[in-house]
Amino acid sequence: MTVDTFERARKVADAVLYEGYVLYPYRASSPKNQLRWQWGVVAPRAFAENDPSEDWVMQTEILVDPGMDARLDIRIRLLRVQERLVEQATADGGFEPVATLAVDGTLLTTWDEAVEEELNVAHVELSDLFMAEKVVPIEYPCSEAVETLTDASGAVVGRIIRRSQALTGVLRIAGEMVPATWALAKVRVRVENESEWTDWPAARDAVCRRSFAAVHTLMAVSGGRFISLADVPEFARQGAESCVNLHTWPVLIGDIGQRDVVLSSPVTLSDYPEVAPESPGDMFDACEIDEILALRVMTLTEDEKREARSTDPKAAAIVDRCDILPEEVFERLHGAVRYLRDAGPRVISDEVETGISADADMAPWSPYTDELPPATEADPAPWWTPEAEAEVDPFGDRVWVGPVSVGVGTMVILRPSRRADAHDIFLAGRQAEVQAVFKDVEGNTQVAVSVMDDDGQAYQIGHGRYLFFFPDELEPIQPIEAGS
Repeated sequence: MTVDTFERARKVADAVLYEGYVLYPYRASSPKNQLRWQWGVVAPRAFAENDPSEDWVMQTEILVDPGMDARLDIRIRLLRVQERLVEQATADGGFEPVATLAVDGTLLTTWDEAVEEELNVAHVELSDLFMAEKVVPIEYPCSEAVETLTDASGAVVGRIIRRSQALTGVLRIAGEMVPATWALAKVRVRVENESEWTDWPAARDAVCRRSFAAVHTLMAVSGGRFISLADVPEFARQGAESCVNLHTWPVLIGDIGQRDVVLSSPVTLSDYPEVAPESPGDMFDACEIDEILALRVMTLTEDEKREARSTDPKAAAIVDRCDILPEEVFERLHGAVRYLRDAGPRVISDEVETGISADADMAPWSPYTDELPPATEADPAPWWTPEAEAEVDPFGDRVWVGPVSVGVGTMVILRPSRRADAHDIFLAGRQAEVQAVFKDVEGNTQVAVSVMDDDGQAYQIGHGRYLFFFPDELEPIQPIEAGS
């Protein structure tokens, strides 16, 4: 397996490896940067067994359709947490810890940095895993480095201490055959943290310094192919149901249809994720839009930018990049039109009984399809004119969902299509109430709903915050007569 096999997976893994590492406004003093290391943290076992909020193991299980000589390459990627302590020189020749220290106009900040680590296990014969589990030790020794700080006159004004704790653990790789229409193998990759822990009670920052953070597993297979757990073929369904993934989720990487590389990430992804080519660099917040974050960085004061640069080299790179962002690059951040890869609709279910019969002059409809609604004749009036706006009433307008007129108060079942994001897919099958019917600037209809049995529903409605679905992602619960 060549190094290039993992390169495409690595680009995506890098995007989530540093997810939440440092958030806008990219300053250590910002409240949102006080609680860190949220994704893929594998804490010391002795600590996690006494604190249910932490986990000491991460496990990936994935199916392989094996050939006679199938073998695996496995790469574990993670971050180690390294303390960066800034100390100021005292009059008696000693040093004392400080939050920040200015040296000749350059600001230095106390902060926990990330150190990237990789563990590679190459050319593992799949047949060998059926006979015995492969155990690989994970060991990172403690370290400490001291950097003396002097000013322009040569006087010692402080120092920086970079300190990392010793980490120990094991990587367990196993395989077994599973029941299926034909022979399938299940591969298990398990990361365990066995680092020593005796400090009680403990602040979370101290725990993270003894943890594996942002753990990702990359797997490549030759002489076989992986089976998607998100789009499981019928012949593999029983085997897929036996897969147990703990605190991570495996997805296929590469071109659509490629099945030789898997990325298992603590951040939920869909098969074949990609980094947008328009993005000039990571912002460490995939829940936000690059364009908005870039604009926010541009509005920071010089003092705020100075503090951000002092927080972390990666934060400094973001500020520097936004300061000199070329106009043509910034324009690309505004968005791109990506056409569907498939010419026709993709049907999620081969056969669906909706219990609703359409009129003869009405096209067949199913809430379970990805088919886009048919094009309609455009309104001759521009969408931004007062006349057009006066005709729009989101809280009075209705939309046809098959033969059913849907509007405020209609109860529906949410049926997210494959173009929905992961958050919407989690709501599949939930009951919701329609709150409004909107038209966006492109003329598409979007239905605002609130999810039933949600403790925060009243609060969200009171603030005008809804979830939005396309009409074909809704299944009316109680059809009403047309015109009622």
